[in-house]
Amino acid sequence: MRIMIEGMQSLECVRRVRRALKQVAGLQVREVSLGSAVVDGDARQRAAALEAIEKAGFQPHVSA
Repeated sequence: MRIMIEGMQSLECVRRVRRALKQVAGLQVREVSLGSAVVDGDARQRAAALEAIEKAGFQPHVSA
């Protein structure tokens, strides 16, 4: 699943999102870059990923 992420402006933002996503049990973090992340997991893990990104201070949007 590709997640577009608003508010990321630096490499520190990338690190914060990566750390938050790695805390989601069972989620496979494929890529985190400025403005987006690619993850694999079941529906519960994907929902938890969106919540983790919000808790890190950013606004996630699932890319179709």
